[in-house]
Amino acid sequence: MIVQCLHAEWLKLRHSRFWYILIILPIISTFIGSINYYFNQGILQNEWYSLWSQVSLFYGEFFFPILIAICCSLIWRLEHFNKNWNLLMTMPVSLPNIYLAKLFTISLMLLFVQGVFFLLYVTAGAVIGFSTSLPKELFGWLIRGWFAGVAISALQLTLSMVIRSFAIPIGISLCASFIGLGLYVLDLGIFFPHSLLTLGMSVISQTGLPSLMNHIAFFLINLFYIIISFLFAMEWMRKKDVFA
Repeated sequence: MIVQCLHAEWLKLRHSRFWYILIILPIISTFIGSINYYFNQGILQNEWYSLWSQVSLFYGEFFFPILIAICCSLIWRLEHFNKNWNLLMTMPVSLPNIYLAKLFTISLMLLFVQGVFFLLYVTAGAVIGFSTSLPKELFGWLIRGWFAGVAISALQLTLSMVIRSFAIPIGISLCASFIGLGLYVLDLGIFFPHSLLTLGMSVISQTGLPSLMNHIAFFLINLFYIIISFLFAMEWMRKKDVFA
């Protein structure tokens, strides 16, 4: 049944122009960060690491969370139109399968976006003319950023399910990005999902998770947000099975 739910989600998105957004937003963030690096090479002298600090700042702090919010609003959009929610609730599909199919679909999208961002980052460094090798931590930054993105997706997916507006959850995500940045500055980032994205991708500091215990805490807290979002969504869907 979960496979059929996944197939249904892909059918809904297959002909959508949304796929352009998955590519355009990483391009914009990489371009802005690369330009900023290029004109500040007198200060930013650590090649790949310095470039990462610039491109990931725009990408990880703003563009990636907004892209996640757009994904979550879009994937619920059809269910919020023409009383399709009522039809969905009458289908012989379990509630966990409905939610998990959407979360898994978004997770694959985010994995694709991270891959695009990786290629753009490597291309930017090659165009600038770096002579050193890629950072050995690069894939760790990308995978941790993806996992933190999945946790944010779980929260946003639940939010977009409850709030039928397309734009409001996206605005909330933008506000959460600023809150996350503030909590990171206050050394409280480990407790907030958007700050966890900053830590995981080493956006501001490439030593954001210096020890094994930091990594364990990072993954456990992200997993906590995923589970809590799932449980809340299940409870809400059981009680709110009909929309007027």
